[in-house]
Amino acid sequence: MSSLRRHPSGWLLGVQLLTIVVNPLMENTAAGRAVFGVFGIAVLALALWVINRSQAVNWAAWLLAIPSVAISLAANVFGYTQLVPLAHLLESILYFYAAGALTAYMLADTRVTLDELLAAGATFTLLAWAFAFAFSVCQSWYPGSFTAALNTESPRTWMELLFLSFSLLSSVGLSDIVPVTAPARALSMLEMFAGVMYIAVVVSRLIALATLRVRKP
Repeated sequence: MSSLRRHPSGWLLGVQLLTIVVNPLMENTAAGRAVFGVFGIAVLALALWVINRSQAVNWAAWLLAIPSVAISLAANVFGYTQLVPLAHLLESILYFYAAGALTAYMLADTRVTLDELLAAGATFTLLAWAFAFAFSVCQSWYPGSFTAALNTESPRTWMELLFLSFSLLSSVGLSDIVPVTAPARALSMLEMFAGVMYIAVVVSRLIALATLRVRKP
């Protein structure tokens, strides 16, 4: 229990990685989508937990989280699928907020611990999720925003959008999903920029601090 309290970022990272593993087994069934919705709510709860800021700013997170959870439950568990874009919009904003809070936490520290390393992984996945939700909203507002080698005219699934997000954020360029509308391409360019800056500013700083710690007599 003490480890849980000391390293909430690790639990957040673990749940998100577990979601990637189990989602392909669930996304094609109604029950699976409901379970995935519950996973999403768990991730939201953990994201709130890792936000370690002032009480006033925490209220901003709660104001996003409460309607997000309610709308996500209505959309994924009770079948009100028309609410999915709104749920994804709120979740995207909250995930960006949580990623910003974790980034501020890492930049404020002057030594690297296990918690900072776990926070680095959790922040990366939060950004990937945030942009994937943003892609989902974009696809709802601008149909045909993304195409692919297979089923070119169909809306992209959540797993496809998340795969695209990880590809852009890590700059590996391995995705077969292509943004074809101006809003989709704008979001894609912003994610490419965010990924490069995250490596250049946050990860490189952690590496530098770890190297200095090792070299100290």
